[in-house]
Amino acid sequence: MRKKRIILPTDFSENAWNAIAYALAIFKDVPCDFFILNAYQLGTSGLSTKMGMANDTRLFNLIKEESERELKKTLERIQGVSNAPDHTFKGLSIADNLVNAIGRTVYNQGVDYIIMGTKGASGLREVFIGSNAYKIIREIDFCPIIAVPDDYRSNGTIRTILLATGYEHLFESYELKPLLQIAQLFNAKIRIAHVADGEFAKEQEQSKKAIKKKLKSIQFDFVELEKDSTINQTIQKTIGADNSIDMVAMINHDRGFFERLTREPVIKKIAFNSQVPFLVIHLFE
Repeated sequence: MRKKRIILPTDFSENAWNAIAYALAIFKDVPCDFFILNAYQLGTSGLSTKMGMANDTRLFNLIKEESERELKKTLERIQGVSNAPDHTFKGLSIADNLVNAIGRTVYNQGVDYIIMGTKGASGLREVFIGSNAYKIIREIDFCPIIAVPDDYRSNGTIRTILLATGYEHLFESYELKPLLQIAQLFNAKIRIAHVADGEFAKEQEQSKKAIKKKLKSIQFDFVELEKDSTINQTIQKTIGADNSIDMVAMINHDRGFFERLTREPVIKKIAFNSQVPFLVIHLFE
């Protein structure tokens, strides 16, 4: 089996560390190459004088050194808690914005998942990992992303994954694969939740049949959810009522069915309100 390759972005906050700890817990028995990635940038001072350039260079070197130093500390901290023989760790300190740094690494390293926290450090060192988390979910549409709530602690198991869908298209095997791999790893059940909103169209019936075929090797069930005031609230309520749900997943389309239906930025809301980790899979063809 090819090793899983996973990017763990960090701004050296405890929230970023929490997402790293989550990744180590759920992939503890899986051979993995982890890339601990910190991106840093220098906002240009707009002084194109010689003195301004020299100051910029000096400041840039300070930021670069801090990034490398903190990465080294993070790698040492990981070695202190991880003893999985099949895990390797590589620190990447990249001078670029976070989205570009992650995007390039996904392409260059053939990455399977990005696992990150949804809130960041506060104060001067803040890299706005919160707004960055959403930027990454929105812009990196060629790699599955798991967003980990800041206070979520994993015991290393996943029992049920709630897949929220509008049955808006025929599911392809490649887009379900990141979800199926996690389900198989834990022998988890997939609960396919449709938020009822009016009549079921013929296309939706076909989509439901297609997903049934694709999941036959896995335990799954279908559930129709009565729509609360918003889809996000409906999903959160469902998670709150069933403590076996350890992950919520959505497959994001160019113009998500949910967004069209409700004018509600569902993905954004779930990313920031979910009590459990949120797996987003894009239609990356």
